[in-house]
Amino acid sequence: MTGPSRRTFLTHLVAAPTLALLTRAGADLLAPQSAQAVVPSLPAPADLVDLGDLFILAGAPTSALLALAVEADGTIRFRLPREEVGQGLTTAVAMLVAEELDAPLAAVRVELDDARPELLFNQLTGSSNSIRSLYRPVHQTAATARARLVAAAARRWNLPASSLTTANGAVRAPDGRTAGYGSLSAAAADPAVVVAGAVPKKAGQHTLVGRPTGRIDARAMVTGAQQYTLDLDVPGAKPCVVRRPPSFGAAVQGVSNLAAVRAMPGVLHVVTIPTGVAVVAETFGQALEAKDALQVSWGPGPADQLSDSQIRTKLRAATPPLLVPPLLTPYVDAEFDFAFVSHAPMETNSAVADVREDRAEIWSGLKSPILARETIAADLGLPLDKVTVHVVQAGGSFGRRLFFDAALEAARVSRACRRPVRLMWTRVDDTRHGRMRPATHHKIRATYARGEVLTFEHRVAAAETDFRHGLGEIITATAASLPLGIGNATLAQTLFLTTVKSPYHFGLTTQALTEVPTGIPTGSWRSVYSANTRGAEEIVVDELAARTGEDPYRFRRTFLKTDAQRAVLDKAATEGEWGRPMPPGCAQGIAFHEEYKSRTACLVEIDTRDPDHVRVTKAVIAVDVGGLEAQMIGGLTDAISTTLKAGLHLDKGLPVEGSYSQFHWARQRDTPRDLRVFVLPATGEEPGGAGELGVPAAVGAIANAWARATGNKPRSFPLDFDVDFTPYPR
Repeated sequence: MTGPSRRTFLTHLVAAPTLALLTRAGADLLAPQSAQAVVPSLPAPADLVDLGDLFILAGAPTSALLALAVEADGTIRFRLPREEVGQGLTTAVAMLVAEELDAPLAAVRVELDDARPELLFNQLTGSSNSIRSLYRPVHQTAATARARLVAAAARRWNLPASSLTTANGAVRAPDGRTAGYGSLSAAAADPAVVVAGAVPKKAGQHTLVGRPTGRIDARAMVTGAQQYTLDLDVPGAKPCVVRRPPSFGAAVQGVSNLAAVRAMPGVLHVVTIPTGVAVVAETFGQALEAKDALQVSWGPGPADQLSDSQIRTKLRAATPPLLVPPLLTPYVDAEFDFAFVSHAPMETNSAVADVREDRAEIWSGLKSPILARETIAADLGLPLDKVTVHVVQAGGSFGRRLFFDAALEAARVSRACRRPVRLMWTRVDDTRHGRMRPATHHKIRATYARGEVLTFEHRVAAAETDFRHGLGEIITATAASLPLGIGNATLAQTLFLTTVKSPYHFGLTTQALTEVPTGIPTGSWRSVYSANTRGAEEIVVDELAARTGEDPYRFRRTFLKTDAQRAVLDKAATEGEWGRPMPPGCAQGIAFHEEYKSRTACLVEIDTRDPDHVRVTKAVIAVDVGGLEAQMIGGLTDAISTTLKAGLHLDKGLPVEGSYSQFHWARQRDTPRDLRVFVLPATGEEPGGAGELGVPAAVGAIANAWARATGNKPRSFPLDFDVDFTPYPR
């Protein structure tokens, strides 16, 4: 395991009527993990430095710009330079602040920061990195605030600061006197207040962090009080929808009935933008009717000739050959195909824009708001300081909101109409024209002898993942757009190598990625490369166990590299009663995954007796990450969906699926009634990443259970991929 974290802190005080602080933290030093060898494998790049480490290093110079304020009424406000998309980030950060300040959680308000270009590399929400990047800086900011509040009370009472304690949002003296934080905030902001040092609590001192806690926005969500982009009251903003092409990327050539549509009830504007024809109307109903009435002629798109069969042929042809010939040893060979998958957030793409001659203001759910602001300013021809981009809490993302399509479209329409607009993607728009997880093909070969794995080779061919959002600002986004495979391919290889690794000692282990440009709009989808890559590997691990006559759980335990990994696997196997008798057509499956310095094991039970309704009936998840039970349940739901039924059929440059009724995401009835998550005691002072962690092990466990229940080898996902619906018109 990693050794103690070493960080250098620099704290700045901003004099104000309330206590306000900015904090900077340096980067973690890297330390090698211990290993227990069987036939040892060399460390993979992700064992030495993972993507989260790179993000922390990139963001370190601007991590000084976290802001916390203690107000006169005792309210504690923290400006969060990340996006909340339902992952619970605002709750997690509020817990960190409340913990370090010894304040009630209800007193903490976490507000999403506007796009701030000065936060170079440090306002991107993705790659399981938010808590990892913010954990120490937030703790230090709150600890410094607490120290200044204590110092202010000590000066008021003429007592040594060391004699005072804090609890429940107040400073306490040994004689019983108390002073609420609000009453001390102005004095604490005085630069004359001397603070000898502010040391954050150790993990063992935490009383709130690490314990089950309800979301701070839960009541607002279930009562409808939570405001999302289209709920915002922006004066004069009129509803807007866009007629989109019948294939990806096709451009408008003309509209034959423009005058008639403009004359329809409630229609205010009909304008052509690069992505289609936008209709602005008094109501969304009127805008949708007018959009459907448009008679548009379209040019060709870059993927017009591509359908599922052509994509699979391209990927199979692009898969590099395996290096180790199985000449003298027994081996397992396997090939896998994974379909395109929609991000399918509950809230579709949306944005509000108010563009004037000399300024612009945008509201949207954005995970890369700096890049959005910079791109929109350039597109509108406005100086950057004349464009304001507000980050709004969003209803889901799974990687989708790394791109800001709706915000850019809304800005363009608002400029053309000279009025504020409220732009909404329909569900069909979001499913068919949104970005998607790329289809992939996998070729794996493992050789073994005398009960030990000698080599493990994995070759991945994927439809190119679009990383032109870069690290969330214009520099790396521009670099990713460079031609000849220089930019996007470089980012893709970096992400693959710093996220994908095998947790097993499988001798000579190699994993390689080849990407194929297709013209299909793609994007990072939860677990990015790991969901398919590690899911496929966990299936092969089961098949290796069968070939060597070993139990799948015991086989994994033998080859895992560390005690921390084995502890997670053991917990899942024990709590899930691994090996218990199951009826015919029912079986257990187990799998393991490690990423972003976190690890998890998943055990499931599956019932395949009704082939039209295969169900996961039980799931037990063990995780060593530092919390986040709900994240693991979400990852399981994603795995149930994409392993069993949810995928996109591509037909001549457009998905066939157009709604949740066609894109078969897991419903409540598909969730196992027996579902338990066990969060192991943290193995370090700082948490690992959790957003991507839950999917890969669950994919492997579900596929392995299905294989044991049916006697068939799973090779193409989702397993049930029929077109059992009538597609919407293009």
